[in-house]
Amino acid sequence: MSKQYLTSHTIDNAHITDIFSLAVTPQQIISASGSSNIKIFSTTEPDFPLAQTLEAVHKLGCHHLAASQDGRHFASAGFAGDVKLWRSEDGKWLEKGKIIDGNKAGEIWAIALSTDGQYLAATSVDGRINVWDNLDGPTKIRQYETKGSFGMAIDLSVDGRYTASGHENGGVYIFNNDSGRLLHSLPGLIKAVRTVAFSPGGKLLAAAGDARVIALYDVTSGEQVANLTGHGAWIFALSWSDTGEYLLSGAFDGKAKVWSIERRECVATHTETDKTLWSAKWLPKTGRSEGFATAGANRSISLYREATGG
Repeated sequence: MSKQYLTSHTIDNAHITDIFSLAVTPQQIISASGSSNIKIFSTTEPDFPLAQTLEAVHKLGCHHLAASQDGRHFASAGFAGDVKLWRSEDGKWLEKGKIIDGNKAGEIWAIALSTDGQYLAATSVDGRINVWDNLDGPTKIRQYETKGSFGMAIDLSVDGRYTASGHENGGVYIFNNDSGRLLHSLPGLIKAVRTVAFSPGGKLLAAAGDARVIALYDVTSGEQVANLTGHGAWIFALSWSDTGEYLLSGAFDGKAKVWSIERRECVATHTETDKTLWSAKWLPKTGRSEGFATAGANRSISLYREATGG
């Protein structure tokens, strides 16, 4: 059975260049691009108005955003190697710190934040995975080694126990943050992995990239339990719905797909543009209705809502 989503709104020309990353909080969408500004849009009003612009944040532009689930923290990573930490105070975002690690351009790439914003994990060009405690400095508390391939994607499990990374050589790794050890080196994807995402319950890890396939892994056993096929282009974005019932993906050809995890099949495909989707995220649920946002090379943010429900 397919699901139907309707375009509820489009924020045209949200940025002056490609939008490389979206982050979602309970009440906002945060967006970053090849320009130096970060923009925040409200999701509590039907026209998604601009709520705040953070100006001249990353002089060479910003390639990754990560927001804490509680909506109080986010981090931004720039093309110059700079990472900034932000906190929401009285409805406005304020810079609260930086991660300075002798970073050169591109040295820190993908980033992820823990549920409460305390921990930040980041990949590097040489395959290292670093974890910082943001409450104390920030201070680096973990460094995981891989086989030296560019770390293109990272995620932290909701409970904070695991870090997962995806790499240019097709490698996918899961680390145990409690022990500081490698838990699994996962098979199955031999081409660049551009996105990884833990399910809300932490039982599954989804990984995808240039192989055009979404691999699902059991986090405990490391077993590959499914392949989701249907994309005809590189996959850049993955996002789980709140319940973990559905997985959203976005690809190089502009297609966004919604997958049923129970049925292991695509239940909706949307093409707002034929230009690359760099980011796709589920939105906070309103009533019984689910929705998601996509953004990319067309410089706009497209908002979708389920055709049925509250």
